Amino acid sequence: MWTWTALDSDSKLIVSYLIGGRDSEYALAFMDNLRERLANRVQLTTDGHKAYLRAVDEAFGIDVDYAMLVKLYGEGPKAEARYSPAECIGARKDSITGNPDKAHVSTSHVERSNLSMRMHMRRFTRLTNAHSKKFENHCHMIALYTVWYNFARTNSAVRMPPAMAAGIASSPMTIEEIVGLIDAGEEAPERPATYRKRTA
Repeated sequence: MWTWTALDSDSKLIVSYLIGGRDSEYALAFMDNLRERLANRVQLTTDGHKAYLRAVDEAFGIDVDYAMLVKLYGEGPKAEARYSPAECIGARKDSITGNPDKAHVSTSHVERSNLSMRMHMRRFTRLTNAHSKKFENHCHMIALYTVWYNFARTNSAVRMPPAMAAGIASSPMTIEEIVGLIDAGEEAPERPATYRKRTA
């Protein structure tokens, strides 16, 4: 499963995320969701994944300043080091729609956010058996992480939780408040229709 993530580079707020495949259908669903969450025209940068081209066009049309940052890689690693990535030897900034400011064409903020996600959640550790065993649990954990990241965790770049930097929260949330939200959303457990005491 792939986690699509959109990040505001100023506040570091995770604006939207989607868990699913890495194909054009998921790319479009992700961009549609992002478009619904934005009130104004934005500058958007994606990596060179080709599925973004159609998805951004269908979701935003011409109402976006969109650029792709395409990383250029050297030769792949030898067989004995096959888990290591190929060496990045450069990057190309391609203007796709509108008039993006090339000085601000970057994916480094979202890449750093993705690293934080991997560092904070054991299930994202690569080449281990710590992966999510159930898709539903994986989705719940990412939702919980996103609330904590946006509303509770102090981001070192903005020195406050991203939701405060974005102006949508006035103070950090506590873990107790987050747990309270989870509890409030849960249905009260019902007593089974039949109940039988255990025998010793």
